[in-house]
Amino acid sequence: MSLFLELRKHGKLAAKRNPMYEKNKFGKFWMYFMAVFWAGYLIFFGSTFAFAFDGGATEAYHVLNSGLIFILVLDFLMRFPFQKTPTQEVKPYLLLPIKRNRLIDFLLIRSGLNGFNLIWLFFFVPFAILTITKFYGLTGVLTYCIGIWLLMIFNNYWFLLCRTLMNERIWWIALPILIYGGIAAAMFIPDKSPLFDWSIDLGEGFINGNLLTFIGVLIAIVIMWFINRSLMTGLIYDEINKVEDTKVKHVSEYKFLDRYGEIGEYMRLELKLLLRNKVCKTSLRTVFIVVIAFSCVLSFTEVYDGQGMKNFIMVYNFVIFGILFLSSLMSYEGNYIDGLMSRKESIYALLRAKYILYSIAILIPLILMIPAMATGKLAVLSCIAWAVFVSGCVYFCLFQLAVYNNKTVDLNAKMTNRQNMGTGLQNLIAGAAFGVPLILNVILVSLWGQTVTAWILIVIGGGFILTSRFWLKNVYLRFMKRRYKNMEGFRDSRQRA
Repeated sequence: MSLFLELRKHGKLAAKRNPMYEKNKFGKFWMYFMAVFWAGYLIFFGSTFAFAFDGGATEAYHVLNSGLIFILVLDFLMRFPFQKTPTQEVKPYLLLPIKRNRLIDFLLIRSGLNGFNLIWLFFFVPFAILTITKFYGLTGVLTYCIGIWLLMIFNNYWFLLCRTLMNERIWWIALPILIYGGIAAAMFIPDKSPLFDWSIDLGEGFINGNLLTFIGVLIAIVIMWFINRSLMTGLIYDEINKVEDTKVKHVSEYKFLDRYGEIGEYMRLELKLLLRNKVCKTSLRTVFIVVIAFSCVLSFTEVYDGQGMKNFIMVYNFVIFGILFLSSLMSYEGNYIDGLMSRKESIYALLRAKYILYSIAILIPLILMIPAMATGKLAVLSCIAWAVFVSGCVYFCLFQLAVYNNKTVDLNAKMTNRQNMGTGLQNLIAGAAFGVPLILNVILVSLWGQTVTAWILIVIGGGFILTSRFWLKNVYLRFMKRRYKNMEGFRDSRQRA
């Protein structure tokens, strides 16, 4: 216990002493604000479901308990954009007489006690108070909520296992797909699936405080704990020892870019950065998976047939690539910024190359949404309009961050790298890059309809695309005025060996 408290204290001190601590205060405020917002949102839905399920042939809590598996699946998916694998600077402690397993145990304890595992209680507590107290009193509410919390801890370790494996090999995505696919088949193929009854009995066991039910969940948590401990131990030491650094299977030269001169050279550099480094590859894979999933659900199901959700998915698919990579503009280059600054106007060429490459990348979500356009779920003109608007107006906003970003993002460290939140300006612009287009779309559509809105977006986006040389030059000149301050920040925030 003393080791846990000491390492937790070290973690807090390390965060406060980080040169980016002051810039992260706005990011922390924004995270707290969003946490309060979603807590209120879940409380509202928990109360609404309690009244909606009441009055039927089956008690409301039985109806909800029969769908506990669906809530766990939703919780699993929600963790991808919001929760990272537990990280901690373990390198300094490896030189001390501390067992490696105790260090890993600290990571897992911290992950299990993460506040994210409590967020669903804002849904279940009001639901339980309204539906369970009249039969089982406050004791039933308390034991039920403890059981739900334990399920979320189990889901946390299950997510951690899948996310860690997928970070190493993307093919591990087949593991949750097979598991959840098997569960779906077992639930919907038989006329009367026993899984629904099992889910109801599980919730009933929590409400009654059944000791065997709690022991079963605890055993499942312990099993996932040991699997994660074994996996993380091997991966952390492989990373620290640089085991994979010598394994080069294929070298791509992208010779077709030679014809574009210096711009082509920096486009080649950007492609290698995205496709060879662990952090970039993981982010790229995650975005592809999410965009493909959204596109398939929209194209081949009726889940998101509402006009609001259609617009949300369309905007999300186009904007997410830019938000993920351009909100950290120049932060990856912070690892080798000194070399870039040694050549005249190399930063300007780099910015142009990035803009061209990410504008071309807009074609990827456009192609992925062709089935949705073919089925009539999305209008072709609207998709083209958003592609033009994002590559013009939204990218213009995101490229302004190149002037102010001065924090280096480590390209390879995953398990041993301390994950820091983005600066306040990054969070603000990234949030606006997604939220403002959605609001703008609602306003324009309500005033003039889909077709006129699409043409307005094309005109605005096209204007920024045609003037891209001028505003990129402006970004470059402002960056050069701050170059010494930025270079100092890049150097200070690099991970020390």
